[in-house]
Amino acid sequence: MDYGSLIRLIGFGLSLLMLFFSFRSYRRKRLIDDMPTSKAHGVFIGLVEVSGKVECQNPVTSYLTESPCVQCSWEISEHWSKTTTETYTDSKGKTRTRTKRESGWKTVASGESMCPFDLRDETGTIQIRPEKAKIEGVRAMNLRCRPSDPLYYGKGPAESIIHSDHLRMFTESIIPLDARVYVIGQSREREDVVAPEIAHDESSPLFLISTREEDRISKSYSLNYWLLSLGGLGVLLISFFIASRIGFYRWIPSGVSDYFMPTGIYLGLWLIGWFWTTFNSLKSLRERVRQGFSQIEVQLKRRHDLIPRLSSAVSSLMKHEQSIQTKIAALRSEAAVNEEAAERLLLLIENYPELKSSDAVSRLQRELSDTENRLELARAYYNNIATFYNTRLERIPDNIVATLARLKNCELLLQSKSDGDSK
Repeated sequence: MDYGSLIRLIGFGLSLLMLFFSFRSYRRKRLIDDMPTSKAHGVFIGLVEVSGKVECQNPVTSYLTESPCVQCSWEISEHWSKTTTETYTDSKGKTRTRTKRESGWKTVASGESMCPFDLRDETGTIQIRPEKAKIEGVRAMNLRCRPSDPLYYGKGPAESIIHSDHLRMFTESIIPLDARVYVIGQSREREDVVAPEIAHDESSPLFLISTREEDRISKSYSLNYWLLSLGGLGVLLISFFIASRIGFYRWIPSGVSDYFMPTGIYLGLWLIGWFWTTFNSLKSLRERVRQGFSQIEVQLKRRHDLIPRLSSAVSSLMKHEQSIQTKIAALRSEAAVNEEAAERLLLLIENYPELKSSDAVSRLQRELSDTENRLELARAYYNNIATFYNTRLERIPDNIVATLARLKNCELLLQSKSDGDSK
Protein backbone atom coordinates (compact mmCIF):
# COMPACT_ATOMS: atom_id res chain seq x y z
CA MET A 1 0.00 0.00 0.00
CA ASP A 2 1.45 3.40 -1.02
CA TYR A 3 1.42 6.48 1.17
CA GLY A 4 -1.48 8.05 -0.73
CA SER A 5 -3.77 5.07 -0.12
CA LEU A 6 -2.73 4.94 3.52
CA ILE A 7 -3.55 8.62 4.02
CA ARG A 8 -6.93 8.15 2.32
CA LEU A 9 -7.69 5.17 4.54
CA ILE A 10 -6.71 7.02 7.72
CA GLY A 11 -8.71 10.08 6.70
CA PHE A 12 -11.77 8.01 5.86
CA GLY A 13 -11.57 6.12 9.18
CA LEU A 14 -11.14 9.33 11.17
CA SER A 15 -14.09 10.96 9.40
CA LEU A 16 -16.30 7.94 10.19
CA LEU A 17 -15.25 8.12 13.83
CA MET A 18 -16.19 11.80 13.97
CA LEU A 19 -19.49 10.98 12.26
CA PHE A 20 -20.22 8.34 14.90
CA PHE A 21 -19.64 10.78 17.76
CA SER A 22 -21.70 13.43 16.01
CA PHE A 23 -24.74 11.12 15.92
CA ARG A 24 -24.21 10.22 19.55
CA SER A 25 -24.60 13.92 20.36
CA TYR A 26 -27.61 14.08 18.03
CA ARG A 27 -29.29 11.15 19.79
CA ARG A 28 -28.82 12.82 23.17
CA LYS A 29 -30.20 16.09 21.84
CA ARG A 30 -33.29 14.32 20.53
CA LEU A 31 -33.67 12.42 23.79
CA ILE A 32 -33.64 15.64 25.82
CA ASP A 33 -35.94 17.46 23.40
CA ASP A 34 -38.41 14.56 23.26
CA MET A 35 -38.70 14.14 27.03
CA PRO A 36 -41.34 16.35 28.74
CA THR A 37 -40.35 17.58 32.19
CA SER A 38 -42.21 15.67 34.91
CA LYS A 39 -43.34 17.05 38.24
CA ALA A 40 -41.64 15.58 41.30
CA HIS A 41 -44.94 14.26 42.65
CA GLY A 42 -45.83 12.76 39.28
CA VAL A 43 -42.63 10.82 38.53
CA PHE A 44 -43.34 7.27 37.35
CA ILE A 45 -41.02 4.32 36.88
CA GLY A 46 -38.88 4.65 33.75
CA LEU A 47 -36.82 7.30 31.96
CA VAL A 48 -37.81 10.77 33.19
CA GLU A 49 -36.54 14.32 33.40
CA VAL A 50 -37.18 16.69 36.30
CA SER A 51 -36.10 20.17 37.29
CA GLY A 52 -36.06 21.88 40.66
CA LYS A 53 -34.03 23.11 43.63
CA VAL A 54 -31.50 21.04 45.57
CA GLU A 55 -32.29 20.15 49.19
CA CYS A 56 -30.26 18.00 51.58
CA GLN A 57 -30.29 17.58 55.36
CA ASN A 58 -26.78 16.11 55.53
CA PRO A 59 -24.72 17.77 52.77
CA VAL A 60 -21.03 17.21 52.14
CA THR A 61 -18.38 19.93 52.49
CA SER A 62 -16.30 20.75 49.44
CA TYR A 63 -12.55 20.32 49.85
CA LEU A 64 -11.20 23.63 48.53
CA THR A 65 -13.91 26.22 49.23
CA GLU A 66 -15.39 24.30 52.19
CA SER A 67 -18.90 25.03 50.92
CA PRO A 68 -21.96 22.91 51.80
CA CYS A 69 -23.01 21.01 48.69
CA VAL A 70 -24.32 17.67 47.43
CA GLN A 71 -21.46 17.03 45.00
CA CYS A 72 -17.97 18.40 44.51
CA SER A 73 -15.00 17.51 42.32
CA TRP A 74 -11.64 19.21 42.72
CA GLU A 75 -8.16 19.08 41.19
CA ILE A 76 -4.76 20.56 42.00
CA SER A 77 -2.24 20.89 39.14
CA GLU A 78 1.37 22.02 39.29
CA HIS A 79 3.25 23.71 36.46
CA TRP A 80 6.63 22.41 35.33
CA SER A 81 9.19 23.40 32.71
CA LYS A 82 12.58 22.15 31.61
CA THR A 83 15.23 22.75 28.94
CA THR A 84 16.38 19.78 26.85
CA THR A 85 19.15 19.40 24.31
CA GLU A 86 18.59 17.36 21.16
CA THR A 87 20.72 16.34 18.20
CA TYR A 88 19.46 16.63 14.62
CA THR A 89 20.78 16.55 11.04
CA ASP A 90 20.38 19.70 8.92
CA SER A 91 19.64 19.90 5.19
CA LYS A 92 23.37 19.64 4.39
CA GLY A 93 23.78 16.40 6.34
CA LYS A 94 25.65 17.96 9.23
CA THR A 95 24.93 16.95 12.82
CA ARG A 96 23.86 19.83 15.00
CA THR A 97 22.45 20.34 18.49
CA ARG A 98 19.76 22.66 19.76
CA THR A 99 17.96 23.39 23.01
CA LYS A 100 14.23 23.14 23.44
CA ARG A 101 12.00 24.43 26.18
CA GLU A 102 9.22 22.10 27.39
CA SER A 103 6.48 22.88 29.89
CA GLY A 104 3.08 21.69 31.06
CA TRP A 105 0.72 20.96 33.95
CA LYS A 106 0.68 17.83 36.08
CA THR A 107 -2.15 16.81 38.38
CA VAL A 108 -0.80 16.36 41.90
CA ALA A 109 -4.08 15.80 43.78
CA SER A 110 -7.77 15.35 42.98
CA GLY A 111 -10.93 14.01 44.52
CA GLU A 112 -14.72 13.84 44.46
CA SER A 113 -17.45 13.53 47.06
CA MET A 114 -21.25 13.38 46.82
CA CYS A 115 -24.37 12.38 48.68
CA PRO A 116 -28.03 11.64 47.84
CA PHE A 117 -30.23 14.73 47.75
CA ASP A 118 -33.82 15.78 47.21
CA LEU A 119 -34.99 17.79 44.24
CA ARG A 120 -37.98 20.01 45.03
CA ASP A 121 -40.53 21.67 42.76
CA GLU A 122 -44.01 23.06 43.38
CA THR A 123 -45.53 19.56 43.77
CA GLY A 124 -43.07 17.95 46.18
CA THR A 125 -39.66 16.26 46.27
CA ILE A 126 -37.93 13.28 44.70
CA GLN A 127 -34.64 11.72 45.79
CA ILE A 128 -31.63 11.79 43.43
CA ARG A 129 -28.67 9.42 43.83
CA PRO A 130 -25.82 11.05 41.85
CA GLU A 131 -23.41 8.08 41.76
CA LYS A 132 -22.13 7.38 38.21
CA ALA A 133 -24.02 10.32 36.74
CA LYS A 134 -22.56 12.81 34.29
CA ILE A 135 -22.45 15.90 36.49
CA GLU A 136 -22.18 19.51 35.32
CA GLY A 137 -21.78 21.72 38.38
CA VAL A 138 -20.84 25.35 38.90
CA ARG A 139 -17.23 26.48 39.07
CA ALA A 140 -16.53 27.35 42.71
CA MET A 141 -12.77 27.94 42.35
CA ASN A 142 -10.27 28.48 39.54
CA LEU A 143 -7.15 29.95 41.13
CA ARG A 144 -3.41 30.01 40.45
CA CYS A 145 -1.06 30.78 43.32
CA ARG A 146 2.56 30.69 44.50
CA PRO A 147 3.99 29.17 47.73
CA SER A 148 3.44 32.50 49.50
CA ASP A 149 -0.29 31.87 49.34
CA PRO A 150 -1.58 29.83 52.34
CA LEU A 151 -3.66 27.75 49.94
CA TYR A 152 -0.53 26.44 48.15
CA TYR A 153 0.50 24.05 50.94
CA GLY A 154 -2.66 24.32 53.01
CA LYS A 155 -4.71 22.29 50.51
CA GLY A 156 -1.97 21.00 48.20
CA PRO A 157 0.71 18.36 48.83
CA ALA A 158 3.81 19.29 50.82
CA GLU A 159 6.28 18.08 48.17
CA SER A 160 6.87 19.60 44.75
CA ILE A 161 7.21 17.72 41.49
CA ILE A 162 10.42 17.50 39.42
CA HIS A 163 11.18 20.67 37.41
CA SER A 164 8.46 22.54 39.25
CA ASP A 165 7.93 26.26 38.59
CA HIS A 166 6.23 26.51 42.00
CA LEU A 167 2.95 27.52 40.47
CA ARG A 168 -0.22 25.60 41.27
CA MET A 169 -3.74 25.77 39.89
CA PHE A 170 -6.73 24.93 42.13
CA THR A 171 -10.06 24.14 40.46
CA GLU A 172 -13.31 22.97 42.02
CA SER A 173 -16.80 22.34 40.71
CA ILE A 174 -19.80 21.88 43.02
CA ILE A 175 -23.59 21.54 43.12
CA PRO A 176 -24.47 23.86 46.01
CA LEU A 177 -27.57 23.73 48.17
CA ASP A 178 -30.61 25.56 46.75
CA ALA A 179 -29.12 25.41 43.26
CA ARG A 180 -31.59 24.78 40.45
CA VAL A 181 -30.63 21.62 38.56
CA TYR A 182 -31.86 19.65 35.57
CA VAL A 183 -31.89 15.85 35.87
CA ILE A 184 -32.60 13.17 33.27
CA GLY A 185 -32.27 9.51 34.22
CA GLN A 186 -33.97 6.27 35.17
CA SER A 187 -36.59 6.32 37.92
CA ARG A 188 -37.05 3.31 40.20
CA GLU A 189 -38.69 2.38 43.51
CA ARG A 190 -36.78 3.31 46.67
CA GLU A 191 -35.79 0.54 49.07
CA ASP A 192 -36.51 2.42 52.32
CA VAL A 193 -39.92 3.98 51.58
CA VAL A 194 -42.69 3.66 49.01
CA ALA A 195 -41.52 6.43 46.69
CA PRO A 196 -39.53 6.79 43.45
CA GLU A 197 -35.91 7.86 43.09
CA ILE A 198 -33.65 8.64 40.13
CA ALA A 199 -30.40 6.67 40.07
CA HIS A 200 -27.86 5.06 37.76
CA ASP A 201 -29.13 2.25 35.55
CA GLU A 202 -27.10 0.33 32.99
CA SER A 203 -30.02 0.30 30.54
CA SER A 204 -30.58 4.07 30.71
CA PRO A 205 -29.30 5.94 27.62
CA LEU A 206 -28.38 9.00 29.69
CA PHE A 207 -28.00 9.97 33.34
CA LEU A 208 -27.25 13.68 33.57
CA ILE A 209 -27.32 16.13 36.48
CA SER A 210 -26.63 19.69 35.37
CA THR A 211 -26.89 23.20 36.75
CA ARG A 212 -27.49 24.42 33.20
CA GLU A 213 -30.97 24.88 31.77
CA GLU A 214 -32.43 22.28 29.46
CA ASP A 215 -32.37 24.61 26.45
CA ARG A 216 -28.66 25.29 26.84
CA ILE A 217 -27.86 21.60 27.18
CA SER A 218 -29.80 20.82 24.01
CA LYS A 219 -28.02 23.59 22.10
CA SER A 220 -24.60 22.32 23.22
CA TYR A 221 -25.39 18.83 21.90
CA SER A 222 -26.66 20.36 18.66
CA LEU A 223 -23.44 22.38 18.27
CA ASN A 224 -21.32 19.26 18.85
CA TYR A 225 -23.36 17.40 16.25
CA TRP A 226 -22.82 19.97 13.50
CA LEU A 227 -19.16 20.63 14.34
CA LEU A 228 -18.32 16.92 14.28
CA SER A 229 -20.35 16.27 11.13
CA LEU A 230 -18.79 19.12 9.17
CA GLY A 231 -15.40 18.41 10.73
CA GLY A 232 -15.56 14.80 9.55
CA LEU A 233 -16.27 15.93 5.99
CA GLY A 234 -13.40 18.41 6.20
CA VAL A 235 -10.96 15.74 7.43
CA LEU A 236 -12.02 13.43 4.59
CA LEU A 237 -11.51 16.06 1.88
CA ILE A 238 -8.17 17.23 3.32
CA SER A 239 -6.86 13.66 3.50
CA PHE A 240 -7.81 13.05 -0.16
CA PHE A 241 -6.24 16.36 -1.15
CA ILE A 242 -2.95 15.50 0.60
CA ALA A 243 -2.97 11.97 -0.83
CA SER A 244 -3.42 13.29 -4.36
CA ARG A 245 -0.36 15.53 -3.94
CA ILE A 246 2.00 12.79 -2.70
CA GLY A 247 4.85 12.45 -5.16
CA PHE A 248 3.88 15.54 -7.15
CA TYR A 249 5.20 19.11 -7.29
CA ARG A 250 1.83 20.77 -7.83
CA TRP A 251 -0.58 21.89 -5.18
CA ILE A 252 -3.72 22.53 -7.24
CA PRO A 253 -6.28 19.68 -7.52
CA SER A 254 -6.39 18.04 -10.94
CA GLY A 255 -10.17 18.24 -10.95
CA VAL A 256 -13.17 18.76 -8.74
CA SER A 257 -14.45 15.34 -9.81
CA ASP A 258 -11.69 13.74 -7.72
CA TYR A 259 -13.65 14.70 -4.58
CA PHE A 260 -17.13 13.70 -5.76
CA MET A 261 -16.87 10.07 -4.71
CA PRO A 262 -15.56 10.57 -1.11
CA THR A 263 -17.99 13.45 -0.57
CA GLY A 264 -20.90 11.39 -1.92
CA ILE A 265 -20.00 8.40 0.28
CA TYR A 266 -19.73 10.56 3.38
CA LEU A 267 -22.98 12.42 2.72
CA GLY A 268 -24.72 9.14 1.97
CA LEU A 269 -23.59 7.68 5.29
CA TRP A 270 -24.62 10.89 7.03
CA LEU A 271 -28.09 10.71 5.45
CA ILE A 272 -28.51 7.05 6.46
CA GLY A 273 -27.39 7.85 10.00
CA TRP A 274 -29.74 10.84 10.24
CA PHE A 275 -32.71 8.83 8.92
CA TRP A 276 -31.99 5.93 11.27
CA THR A 277 -31.55 8.20 14.32
CA THR A 278 -34.68 10.22 13.53
CA PHE A 279 -36.72 7.06 12.94
CA ASN A 280 -35.61 5.53 16.25
CA SER A 281 -36.28 8.84 18.01
CA LEU A 282 -39.86 8.99 16.71
CA LYS A 283 -40.48 5.34 17.58
CA SER A 284 -39.14 5.86 21.12
CA LEU A 285 -41.28 8.96 21.46
CA ARG A 286 -44.36 6.98 20.42
CA GLU A 287 -43.56 4.33 23.02
CA ARG A 288 -43.33 7.03 25.70
CA VAL A 289 -46.75 8.27 24.60
CA ARG A 290 -48.12 4.75 25.08
CA GLN A 291 -46.36 4.49 28.42
CA GLY A 292 -47.89 7.81 29.48
CA PHE A 293 -51.39 6.54 28.67
CA SER A 294 -50.75 3.30 30.55
CA GLN A 295 -49.84 5.34 33.64
CA ILE A 296 -53.31 6.90 33.50
CA GLU A 297 -54.86 3.44 33.42
CA VAL A 298 -52.70 2.42 36.40
CA GLN A 299 -53.95 5.39 38.44
CA LEU A 300 -57.56 4.75 37.43
CA LYS A 301 -57.24 1.13 38.52
CA ARG A 302 -55.62 2.26 41.77
CA ARG A 303 -58.58 4.53 42.47
CA HIS A 304 -61.07 1.81 41.50
CA ASP A 305 -59.43 -0.76 43.80
CA LEU A 306 -58.38 1.44 46.72
CA ILE A 307 -61.22 3.85 47.33
CA PRO A 308 -64.08 1.30 47.81
CA ARG A 309 -61.96 -0.65 50.28
CA LEU A 310 -61.12 2.46 52.26
CA SER A 311 -64.76 3.58 52.22
CA SER A 312 -65.90 0.19 53.49
CA ALA A 313 -63.23 0.14 56.22
CA VAL A 314 -64.08 3.65 57.41
CA SER A 315 -67.82 2.89 57.33
CA SER A 316 -67.30 -0.24 59.45
CA LEU A 317 -65.11 1.66 61.88
CA MET A 318 -67.67 4.44 62.24
CA LYS A 319 -70.45 1.90 62.90
CA HIS A 320 -68.21 0.20 65.47
CA GLU A 321 -67.48 3.54 67.14
CA GLN A 322 -71.18 4.41 67.18
CA SER A 323 -71.93 1.07 68.86
CA ILE A 324 -69.19 1.63 71.46
CA GLN A 325 -70.37 5.17 72.15
CA THR A 326 -73.94 3.90 72.63
CA LYS A 327 -72.75 1.26 75.10
CA ILE A 328 -70.65 3.82 76.97
CA ALA A 329 -73.60 6.22 77.23
CA ALA A 330 -75.85 3.44 78.56
CA LEU A 331 -73.27 2.25 81.08
CA ARG A 332 -72.63 5.78 82.29
CA SER A 333 -76.32 6.19 83.08
CA GLU A 334 -76.28 2.89 84.97
CA ALA A 335 -73.02 3.64 86.73
CA ALA A 336 -74.66 6.29 88.84
CA VAL A 337 -76.86 3.65 90.53
CA ASN A 338 -75.03 0.38 89.81
CA GLU A 339 -71.48 -0.39 90.93
CA GLU A 340 -71.27 -3.40 88.56
CA ALA A 341 -72.08 -1.18 85.58
CA ALA A 342 -69.27 1.17 86.56
CA GLU A 343 -66.79 -1.71 86.50
CA ARG A 344 -68.02 -2.76 83.06
CA LEU A 345 -67.62 0.84 81.85
CA LEU A 346 -64.01 0.99 83.04
CA LEU A 347 -63.31 -2.37 81.37
CA LEU A 348 -64.82 -1.16 78.07
CA ILE A 349 -62.78 2.05 78.10
CA GLU A 350 -59.62 0.03 78.86
CA ASN A 351 -60.27 -2.28 75.90
CA TYR A 352 -60.98 0.66 73.53
CA PRO A 353 -58.82 3.54 74.78
CA GLU A 354 -58.95 5.47 71.48
CA LEU A 355 -61.67 5.67 68.87
CA LYS A 356 -60.20 7.13 65.68
CA SER A 357 -62.91 7.25 63.07
CA SER A 358 -62.05 10.91 62.44
CA ASP A 359 -58.40 10.00 61.70
CA ALA A 360 -59.56 7.26 59.34
CA VAL A 361 -61.76 9.74 57.49
CA SER A 362 -58.81 12.12 57.22
CA ARG A 363 -56.64 9.35 55.79
CA LEU A 364 -59.38 8.54 53.28
CA GLN A 365 -59.53 12.17 52.18
CA ARG A 366 -55.75 12.31 51.83
CA GLU A 367 -55.75 9.12 49.75
CA LEU A 368 -58.50 10.51 47.56
CA SER A 369 -56.66 13.78 47.10
CA ASP A 370 -53.34 12.04 46.39
CA THR A 371 -54.95 9.69 43.87
CA GLU A 372 -56.66 12.55 42.04
CA ASN A 373 -53.43 14.58 41.99
CA ARG A 374 -51.43 11.69 40.55
CA LEU A 375 -54.17 11.06 38.01
CA GLU A 376 -54.11 14.71 36.98
CA LEU A 377 -50.31 14.65 36.67
CA ALA A 378 -50.51 11.47 34.57
CA ARG A 379 -53.04 13.14 32.26
CA ALA A 380 -50.87 16.25 31.97
CA TYR A 381 -47.78 14.14 31.23
CA TYR A 382 -49.62 12.22 28.52
CA ASN A 383 -51.01 15.37 26.90
CA ASN A 384 -47.59 17.06 26.94
CA ILE A 385 -45.75 14.18 25.33
CA ALA A 386 -48.59 13.42 22.88
CA THR A 387 -48.69 17.06 21.78
CA PHE A 388 -44.95 17.07 21.23
CA TYR A 389 -45.16 13.78 19.32
CA ASN A 390 -47.92 15.11 17.05
CA THR A 391 -45.91 18.28 16.43
CA ARG A 392 -42.85 16.25 15.50
CA LEU A 393 -44.86 14.28 12.95
CA GLU A 394 -45.81 17.53 11.19
CA ARG A 395 -42.42 19.23 11.38
CA ILE A 396 -40.03 19.27 8.41
CA PRO A 397 -37.95 17.14 7.86
CA ASP A 398 -39.30 14.74 10.53
CA ASN A 399 -42.57 14.44 8.61
CA ILE A 400 -40.70 12.71 5.76
CA VAL A 401 -39.53 9.96 8.11
CA ALA A 402 -42.97 9.80 9.75
CA THR A 403 -44.67 9.35 6.37
CA LEU A 404 -42.31 6.57 5.33
CA ALA A 405 -42.74 4.87 8.73
CA ARG A 406 -46.55 5.35 8.62
CA LEU A 407 -46.68 6.94 12.03
CA LYS A 408 -50.07 8.39 13.06
CA ASN A 409 -51.07 11.22 15.39
CA CYS A 410 -52.23 10.45 18.93
CA GLU A 411 -55.46 11.79 20.40
CA LEU A 412 -55.29 14.11 23.38
CA LEU A 413 -57.29 13.68 26.58
CA LEU A 414 -60.03 16.17 27.36
CA GLN A 415 -60.50 17.11 31.00
CA SER A 416 -64.26 17.32 30.60
CA LYS A 417 -64.53 13.66 29.60
CA SER A 418 -65.12 10.95 32.12
CA ASP A 419 -62.33 8.64 33.19
CA GLY A 420 -63.91 5.69 31.51
CA ASP A 421 -64.08 7.48 28.17
CA SER A 422 -61.07 9.78 28.33
CA LYS A 423 -59.45 8.89 25.02
